[in-house]
Amino acid sequence: MDIDALLAVWTDPVPADDAAAAAAFRRLYTDPVTVNGAPLAVGALVERARALQAAFSDRRTVLHDVVTAPGRLVVAFEMHVRHTGPLRTALGEVPATGRTVVSNAIDVLTLDADDRIAEVRVVSDELGVLTQLDAARLA
Repeated sequence: MDIDALLAVWTDPVPADDAAAAAAFRRLYTDPVTVNGAPLAVGALVERARALQAAFSDRRTVLHDVVTAPGRLVVAFEMHVRHTGPLRTALGEVPATGRTVVSNAIDVLTLDADDRIAEVRVVSDELGVLTQLDAARLA
């Protein structure tokens, strides 16, 4: 698995053409791909990437660790971003704040025989992002 290509599909501008965007994701992901136990069509991945790019600009990804094993890839990283557009969250939409935030995540990826991602287990710090944006407060 090419880590640079994996990061690029999420950080480079997603093609406006839906077919071209889906093709870019299908080079790396099965269709559907299982994300945290639920099947997700590649088109939904494209929409997630577009939503992230609409919400955040000036993205910089810092890789903390990459662990490989037969059929598995684990990537621990943080994203440094500026919140410049509406962010959809489990608590609702957060309007742009202009703030710079850091989000930590770990992706556990299961690869198929063609080295494409068939399953993703994502652990991300959405609460940390929400508190940095003053959209949630800890008691």
